[in-house]
Amino acid sequence: QVQLVESGGGLVQPGGSLRLSCAASGIIFSRNVMGWYRQAPGKERELVAVITSGGSPNYADFVKGRFTISRDNAKNTMYLQMDALKPEDTAVYYCTIRSIWWGKGTLVTVSS
Repeated sequence: QVQLVESGGGLVQPGGSLRLSCAASGIIFSRNVMGWYRQAPGKERELVAVITSGGSPNYADFVKGRFTISRDNAKNTMYLQMDALKPEDTAVYYCTIRSIWWGKGTLVTVSS
């Protein structure tokens, strides 16, 4: 059974940083494309970033230069380093494997 567990969310001031983690189990982690999505209140879920099995990242335009996606295949864990956070980054952040399996999400709130 595939399980994804996100952690690292919380309240941060504008301009601050957070690092999200996604721990995976029940799947050969290293062979799969992983991604982060987010859903803000009243909005549809949107792609934030993806990373291939080989570690190549791709980002949504609205996070380029601020967020960094990475993975540690030895730990079956994916990360999202979020810097220069803005209030509009407030959302529940979800990790996914191939958009098939999903975690339950972690809430990020950017507010002063």
